[in-house]
Amino acid sequence: MMCFRTPLLRLGATGLLLAPAACTQPLSEGNAAQLTEQRRQNLPDSSGYVRRTPQDLNGIGKYYLGRQIAHVMGHEGAAWLDRSGRPAEEGTDLLLRELRLKPTDVVADIGAGTGFFTFRISPLVPQGKVLAVDIQPEMLTALRATRDQRRITNVVPVRGTTQNPNLPTAGVDLVLLVDAYHEFDHPREMMRAIRNSLTPTGRVALVEYRAEDPTVPIKRIHKMSIAQARREMAAVGLRLTDSVATLPQQHLLFFQK
Repeated sequence: MMCFRTPLLRLGATGLLLAPAACTQPLSEGNAAQLTEQRRQNLPDSSGYVRRTPQDLNGIGKYYLGRQIAHVMGHEGAAWLDRSGRPAEEGTDLLLRELRLKPTDVVADIGAGTGFFTFRISPLVPQGKVLAVDIQPEMLTALRATRDQRRITNVVPVRGTTQNPNLPTAGVDLVLLVDAYHEFDHPREMMRAIRNSLTPTGRVALVEYRAEDPTVPIKRIHKMSIAQARREMAAVGLRLTDSVATLPQQHLLFFQK
C-alpha cells in the first residue's frame, strides 16, 4: 500500500540476518551449528526473522515475529495513492487532526510516494519541515515536481534504503507510517533507525488497516492487529502511548521511546 503502500519503501528481501555479535566476531562451532539448525527447521534467528514457504502468495516468504511481510506496491500503483475517494475512505482529514502537529515540528513521512500526506502536512508545520522519504526514485521525482510547481519550501525529499530511512539523529518530532510498515523487508532495522531519529519527545504514528475487523475490505496480509504492532515496536524499544479508534478502517497508534 502506500509506500511503501506505501510503496513507500521498496525493501528488497535478503535472507536470514545474523545477530549483531555474529556480524563482527567469528562464529564458534556451536553457534554455527545452531544457525544451521535454525535454518533447517525454519526457526527464527535472534533478530526475529524466519524464511519459509509463504502462507499467502501476497507475501515474500519472510516472517518477522510471526507475521509474514507483504509484497511492496511499486511506483506503477502511484495513481491509487492519489485516488479521489481516498480522503473519505480513510478519513485522512481526521488522521491529520489527530497528529496534533505544532507549527515548528519536523515530520518524516516514510513511504511518502507521490506526496499525498507530505503536501497535506506541509502547511501544518510552516516553521518546521517535512522529510519525504521513499526508496523509489520514480516516486521522489514526481514528488519534487509537485513541490517545485507549488513553490513549497519546507518539503525535503529523502532517498531511503531498505534498512535505513536516512533521517537525522534525534531530529524528528513525528514519524508517520501510513499503510507502509507491513511491507518493510527489514522492519527491525528500519524501526531501530527510526527510533534513533526521534527527539526525546518524538512520536511514531503507525497507521495500518485493522486486522481485528473482517469487514475492512483489504487482504489480511495488508492488515495489522494492535497486539502484533505492540509486539514489533517493543522489540526495538518503543511503547504504545496512545490509540485512536475513530478512523473508518485503520488503526492510528502512537509510540514513543
